[in-house]
Amino acid sequence: MAEEEKGFIIKDKRTFSTETGEPKTEDHKEAKEEKTEKEAAAGKAEPEAGEETQLPEVNFATFIFSVSSSALLHFGEIPDPSSGKKEKNLAMAKHTIDILSMLEEKTRGNLTTDEEQLLKNILYDLKMRYVKETQ
Repeated sequence: MAEEEKGFIIKDKRTFSTETGEPKTEDHKEAKEEKTEKEAAAGKAEPEAGEETQLPEVNFATFIFSVSSSALLHFGEIPDPSSGKKEKNLAMAKHTIDILSMLEEKTRGNLTTDEEQLLKNILYDLKMRYVKETQ
């Protein structure tokens, strides 16, 4: 007879009980200890589910910087976070520049002077990089 295959196991790691809304204590401590052991074995520490990582304020400037960093990734200027390798993909870099150009067009007249200047400068820089890469 063939052995039965094990399915997946579900472990509830929520810090509050779904029935009462009271904080879980014992289960949460066990899960925290288990996670700490895994992190130590892996050599990396990730924030707990309840802890928040410090993220920049969400505004137009941070959004533009995020999209432009994607273009820099495609130019091979910064390494891919998942693989750690620098790879060029000029078609994707151009696509990202086109997205920023579309944003410039669609937001015209609705941005502050600083936001307009930021977008204009980043677009200029990225377009010059693209021209340099394609020559």
